Amino acid sequence: MKKRQTAPLLALAVTALLLVGCENSATAYTVDTSQHALILVREQPYFWTSEVDQYVIASRLPNCQRKVRIHPDGKVLTEIEVFDAGYRMWALRQGARWYLASTEQCLVQDWNNPTGEPPGERIGAFRLRDGEPVFERTP
Repeated sequence: MKKRQTAPLLALAVTALLLVGCENSATAYTVDTSQHALILVREQPYFWTSEVDQYVIASRLPNCQRKVRIHPDGKVLTEIEVFDAGYRMWALRQGARWYLASTEQCLVQDWNNPTGEPPGERIGAFRLRDGEPVFERTP
């Protein structure tokens, strides 16, 4: 009888150990209402991987909601700056990589920014605060 009770507990303990250190987080830049946002999603499916999968969701409900995979990052979030780039469009910069996100066209794409300069005013950044990803607006 005791072996039957121990096996499920052991399986649960092993599963918990495998999930320790994995990241599954989401944080949003709310544009004007809770229905209009750019959302950063980070997923690390296995603790032994050094890369974290990243996605940006362009959301303007009910007209737009698209989740697009962007380049992976390390376990520690590299800050992603967000800049105004026009009507319902934003430029995102993570390190040397640039992306354009639009809730009008409902897209997120790599952007080969020829000048390397932001196209508009800095709105804020996705960054770590107390070990958790957050969006902080530029004061």
